[in-house]
Amino acid sequence: MMCYRRLLPVLCLLAVSCQVSGQADTSFRVGMSATGGAGQVIPDGWQPLTFKGIERHTRYELEAAGEGVVVKAVSRQSASGLVRPLAISPMEYPIIEWRWKVENILQKGDVTRKSGDDYPARIYITFSLDPAQSGYLERMRYQVARLIYGPDVPYRAITYIWGSGSKVGERVANAFTDRVVMYVVESGDEKLQRWVTERRNVYDDYRQAFGEQPYRITGVAIMTDTDNTQESATAWYGDVVFLRQTADPDQGP
Repeated sequence: MMCYRRLLPVLCLLAVSCQVSGQADTSFRVGMSATGGAGQVIPDGWQPLTFKGIERHTRYELEAAGEGVVVKAVSRQSASGLVRPLAISPMEYPIIEWRWKVENILQKGDVTRKSGDDYPARIYITFSLDPAQSGYLERMRYQVARLIYGPDVPYRAITYIWGSGSKVGERVANAFTDRVVMYVVESGDEKLQRWVTERRNVYDDYRQAFGEQPYRITGVAIMTDTDNTQESATAWYGDVVFLRQTADPDQGP
């Protein structure tokens, strides 16, 4: 089950900060590059993500795609992911763009039920707490969470998902924690087996989800999981790019 304790490895790994260079650039690319040779299976800068008590892991591997590299994910009644720590201001880089491809949807997938909390493709974006803007009670809740789950637990997270039968554009509260909100950006089988490019304003999505301004993006994760539904899924992930608001919305990065 995708409970808060199971989400914690995602959230904690993403809370690890790294320095972002080129702040004057109009985009920051979280690439799928590979410099370690033929034996490398995880993109540069990414880390494997596994869950305690879940023995079957999703298989991730790099594939050549045109002139670049993408990640292929194969899940067989399994769950695991890949994470990339970041340190980005959502005010400076409010737009997120990525591309993905899904081979099949899950027949038992259901965003409203814990037993259906599986997705052929999903992307997590995590955020840290702004101590200057949060109230006393919220700061205390966050401190209690850090005492229970560890000092690196982030404040909140947004998940962009490819659903099975959900309505595209729907915003769904996570069934296990109020610190994670999901957005259905694709659903159903109409766009299966072809690359789809997505673009979201993560700054606006956060404000709509939580009713406050986001402070700092601490990481991004990709995950294909089917352990709850006991099904199988295959998906591919391309580069994730954060864009400044000044970037032309009609042009790619």
